[in-house]
Amino acid sequence: MTRTWIFSIFALLSFACGSDSTPTASAQELAIVNAFPNLSFNSPVFLTSSKDGSNRIFVVEQPGVIRVFENDSTVSSAATFLDITDRVAFGGEMGLLGLAFHPDYANNGLFYVDYTASSPRRTVISQFTASGNQADPNSEVIILQVSQPFSNHNGGMIDFDSDGLLYIALGDGGDGGDPEENGQDKTTLLASILRIDIDNQDQGLNYAIPATNPFVGEGNDVREEIFAFGLRNPWRFSIDQQSGQIWAGDVGQGSWEEVDLIESGGNYGWKIMEGFHCFSPSSNCDQTGLTPPIAEYGHGAGCSITGGYIYRGPRRPELNGAYIYGDYCSGTIWMLRYENNQVTENTTLLPTSLSIASFGVDEQNELYILDLGGEIYRFVGNPLTSVAGDGANRTPQGFVLGQNYPNPFNPTTTIKYSIIKAGLVELSIFNSLGQKIRTLITGEHPAGAFEITWDGRNARGKAVASGTYLYQLNTNSFEETQRMTLVR
Repeated sequence: MTRTWIFSIFALLSFACGSDSTPTASAQELAIVNAFPNLSFNSPVFLTSSKDGSNRIFVVEQPGVIRVFENDSTVSSAATFLDITDRVAFGGEMGLLGLAFHPDYANNGLFYVDYTASSPRRTVISQFTASGNQADPNSEVIILQVSQPFSNHNGGMIDFDSDGLLYIALGDGGDGGDPEENGQDKTTLLASILRIDIDNQDQGLNYAIPATNPFVGEGNDVREEIFAFGLRNPWRFSIDQQSGQIWAGDVGQGSWEEVDLIESGGNYGWKIMEGFHCFSPSSNCDQTGLTPPIAEYGHGAGCSITGGYIYRGPRRPELNGAYIYGDYCSGTIWMLRYENNQVTENTTLLPTSLSIASFGVDEQNELYILDLGGEIYRFVGNPLTSVAGDGANRTPQGFVLGQNYPNPFNPTTTIKYSIIKAGLVELSIFNSLGQKIRTLITGEHPAGAFEITWDGRNARGKAVASGTYLYQLNTNSFEETQRMTLVR
């Protein structure tokens, strides 16, 4: 079943650093739709791409499976890329939790996962090798293992920065109130975001510790892998490839959820602080040397933050540069803008009934929202203030498929269209033989005027040859086709 949420960005509730503020987003329609309506997943907790030019989508299923499929909304099947259910301890907050592809994956086939194992209970960071759409489960090389005293607060996110260093998020080890006092203890890897070099090895380790890590040489048994600490459960973080900033959603205790901008050597306060508030002690706590969050929200708005991404996708350019994040319990999605070291906007973007387990991005940096129930969503294309095109006077019922521009084009072109009423919509590209080579839009679609960009690639992500192509808009009551020319 495909669900669609549409929300007018007008008179919105904002949460700027935990207080109400006047929304600044313009009034316009925003919607999300099922990105792959023919697929469903078993507890999906992460989505990413291999960034190797193949334009594939990889979805992590918490029980221990990674699925792979073409980034096409009409795709009807997903292959099993990796199955390690035989070694993953699954249940509650445990399972296969993270996935990151080596920056040189196209040549070396290496990727990395974060999962929980049992007997003893621990977090495992492992390397695997893959070829095509199949990874070898027997190729595992364990990079790092961290003991977990409890079954919750495992963190789970891993990602590479632009220098090829691997970041690993770990929670405080679990149970309520950090009973083992890991939050402020730098002699443990727990309650931290780590940074390691997986392309080199220090003596006795399957990785190297970067010399630029903030606590290198501090002594006193301090773990030099630590990049930042004082985190309760940083379930999802992201590294913005344009700015290099690291954004994290740190799941709170009983009252406050927080957004953190992670910096080298930062102490984010747990369990002295929960958000901007004293936790232990509950008042007059010493905040010396602590890095406060960028923003917070109380448990009236949700109960478990899901960190997101700085939006860099093509579908909603008006969101460019904004941090998009959500809440697992309430399903609310927020938009935060941070400029000149201050929050300039923190606005409710879209209310949904999703159990938002994670966000993810594809090879074009388009954003996806993962519902733990099994579906994956994305934004509908950008709305326009008006539509002009050759078909405007031929569609008295109000449906319009405009001429693409530029035309001829290389390498991208924009297609404008308008929909008079919500319903099923498909916009597809055909070659001169009438063979469908790419579906740009399919599924439930709101009414309004929109545009979408085609990058001259087919459903497999391969650049197509020069020539004449057709693009066709289909709804329940309308069909129109236009021609365009690609010149390479």
